Formats: sequence, structure tokens, C-alpha cells
Amino acid sequence: MKSISMNQITKIFFLCIIALMLGCEDESVDNNINNDADNDGIVNSLDNCPDISNANQLDTDNDGIGNLCDDDDDGDGVNDITDNCPLTPNPDQEDTNGDGIGDVCDENEVAQPLFRCINGMAGPYPCDGIDVMSTIDATTLGGSTATEGSDIWGWTDPSTQDEYAIVAMTNSTAFVNVTDPVNPIFLGRLNTNAGTNFWRDVKVYNNYAFIVADGAGNHGMQVFDLTRLRDVTNAPATFSADAVYSGVGSCHNIVINESEAVAYLVGCTSTNGGGPIFVDISNPMNPTLLGDYTAGGYSHDAQVVTYNGPDSDYTGKEIYIGSNGNTDKVVILDVTDKSNIIPISDFTYPQTAYAHQGWFTEDQAYFILGDEVDEQSFGFNSKTLVFDFTDLDNPTLSATYFGPTAAIDHNGYVLGNEYYLANYRAGLRVLDITNISASTNPMEETHFIDTFPESNSANFNGVWSVYPYFQSGNIIISDIEKGLFVVRKSDL
Repeated sequence: MKSISMNQITKIFFLCIIALMLGCEDESVDNNINNDADNDGIVNSLDNCPDISNANQLDTDNDGIGNLCDDDDDGDGVNDITDNCPLTPNPDQEDTNGDGIGDVCDENEVAQPLFRCINGMAGPYPCDGIDVMSTIDATTLGGSTATEGSDIWGWTDPSTQDEYAIVAMTNSTAFVNVTDPVNPIFLGRLNTNAGTNFWRDVKVYNNYAFIVADGAGNHGMQVFDLTRLRDVTNAPATFSADAVYSGVGSCHNIVINESEAVAYLVGCTSTNGGGPIFVDISNPMNPTLLGDYTAGGYSHDAQVVTYNGPDSDYTGKEIYIGSNGNTDKVVILDVTDKSNIIPISDFTYPQTAYAHQGWFTEDQAYFILGDEVDEQSFGFNSKTLVFDFTDLDNPTLSATYFGPTAAIDHNGYVLGNEYYLANYRAGLRVLDITNISASTNPMEETHFIDTFPESNSANFNGVWSVYPYFQSGNIIISDIEKGLFVVRKSDL
């Protein structure tokens, strides 16, 4: 065999090196592995969108393709170009208010109700045009299976515009943040100051709640600073009262005319026989007695307004309308001077049983009254009386409305051209009062939600009271057996 010289070996070695170098110039793929084509700091091999800069590598639907390169970012089968909510899956593209933004990501969209009113039913509840947004049962609110609901009122925080339900229970007063009507937050309760009973009533003035109870012993009037509800960190809390006015024992009801900072305590039988007791609440932490009035008899409930109605004789006066229970009459008083109460008039009406509660129309020309026991006593359907108050010295019965059921009427409140009636077993009824001046058909039912579907008979179950005054349009209902309902008209 012929031997190879050292020079030949050296030539062969250099030829191999040259060949390797030439071969590597053709391997462009290996260079691309470590390149960063879009200059976003992420090499191509790891970049989920290598041709478009996307340093955050956002991939909403986790399909391995970055949003900037993905035609369907939320993976709902709808192309981003036409998707009305491209980053949240919504294959049905529902857009209730028609603003081009899907419901699931529309901040202006009304929250979806717990039970929508469809074909006359909102879940288990008969309805007409009212959705059930949420409920909190009476046991939760009162902390006991024996607890039942009674009155209800509302408070809107002037700083945050948050909305709160103040729910009177047999043993306590419960506070619920209902700003998100679908997800109400039970913040806690203020326990009774004495015994328990069916009747507890609450009203609000200047960010304070004022609470009375009837048949509850030496309860007095509890005062609670509602701004404390802003900072509840461990809900539900057990609150204590900020003050207690002990100048009364048990009272059936409390009325507040906010324009004069006076609370009218009525039905305080053990204190003065039940006539109105006037308490200055301009300093809520130190309520002060202004006097009382007994000549008009026991008042079960009342409304007090700074009068601006059609009877110019009383413009600017503080006018008290007392529904005087089983005395079968309604009294009208000028209570401007608490030391010199001036009777204006009183009246009764046919088939009286228990003059329970009433409310002015907003123009103060008419007064809508409910008699709580006449349905049981006389056997007719829910009856509501309309009185012409254009002359306070001479009020007259203008019209009578009969509802579609036999249920008992309880508390009713006016908002605009509507009357919101707590109708016990027939639930909440909303009546259009545009035609209130007519002698026939003065009201027409337009909406309802029946929280006691078992029966519409004349018995004391179901809806006790209603508060329709939240700016949001949400309505809160207190139900004796079922607790708190947050509802809303379907067409809002």
C-alpha cells in the first residue's frame, strides 16, 4: 500500500473544513430558531405571534395563538371582526339593549335577573312585567327560623350612590347592599332594643335610620348611622344603635318629614294613647321631644308633607294626614307649630273597617287610602279609595278601585303617575294613576309580582311593604315569610 504524506493529510483536513463551512451557509432554519423577527424580545421558537410584536403574549382562549394573530380571540366560534364581545366567549351574541356591545361585557347592560318574567311566570312567581332580580330569605336576615319580615325602607348613600335595603324583622333590622341587584350583600343586623313582635317600622333622615317597634315593651326609638355600612369588612355584622330615644315605649309607626327634620311617632299607645308625638331629629344623636297631640285620637300610620298643593290656604304649612285605624276616620291637621296643632278636618267613608295607611299624589290634589280589614269584613276584592283633597277643609270621596284578587291591601306609595301597592297575598301591584281624577276607573293595574303564589285570599301573608324610590329603578319588597325581594320592571 502506498503511504500518504503529511502534506496530503493537511490538504485533506483543510478541504473538509471548507466543505463544512459551505454546507452551513445553506442551513437557514437553524438561524431562524434563535431569531426575533418582530423585535418583541421573544425568540421566534417561543413567540405565539412571531411576526407581530406582542411582548405580553396574551392568548385569551389559550389556543397557542396570540390574540394579535388570532381571528377568534375568545374561542367562541365568532370571528373577532363581527364579535360584539371579542374577548369574552358569547356564541349567542346576545345584546339586550341593542348598543352593539354584547351583554356579557356591556357595563350599561342591566344585570340578568334571577327569574325573568316570561309568559306570566318569574320562576315560581306569577307576574306581569316584573322580573325577580334576587332574594334573601327571612331566616338569613333575622338569624332565626322563627323570624318574619315586616316594614322596609331604602337609603341611597349620597357619596357613592350605593343603594341599601333596610328590612324590619320581628326581632331586628337588617341592612342589605342592593347596588348590584343580582348579588345583594347582607351586611348585618341591629337587634331589637326590647322584645320581639310583628310590627317594626323604619324611616330615614340625613343618613340615619330611625326605628320603632310595637308590642315590644320599652323599645324606644333606635337611631343608626347608615354611613357605617360603607366600611363593613366582616359581614354579616351585629350592630349596636348609635342612640336610643327613650321618651316612648312601643310605637306602631314612624313618619318623617325630611324638610323639617321632625319624626312623628304614632300608635305609641302606652305613652299617650297613640296620637302623634313630635321629635326633633335635626341632631340625630340627640332626639328632642317637641310635644304631642292627643285630641285627634290614635293614628295607625300617617303622612306629613310641607304642603304645596291646590289649596292655597295651607301653602307652606306642615300638613299631617293620619289614618286612624279602628276609629274609622282620617284626620287632617296643621302641625306647623308643634305647640299649637290646628285641626283642619276629618272624615270617614262607606264600609269602614280599619283606616290603615294612605299617600298623597305628587301634586297633593288626591289622597289614596287603604283600609286593611274591609276585604275580610265585607268580602269584596282589594279595595283602594281615592279622595279629592283640593280643598283640605272639605275632602270628598272621588272614586273607588277594586283589584283583581280578594287579597288584603296594606301599604301603598306614589311615584310619579304610579301607585305601588303592597297587597299581602297578591304580592306587589303597580297601578297607573294617570286617570286619578276620574270618578270611575281612576287606576289601572299595569305590573305585578306575586310572592305568595299559593293563594290570593284575604289573609295576612306575603308582601308587607314596598320601597320604589331608588334612582336605579330597582324595587325592594319585604315579604312576611320569604324576606327580601329585589325586583325590577322588565321593560327598564
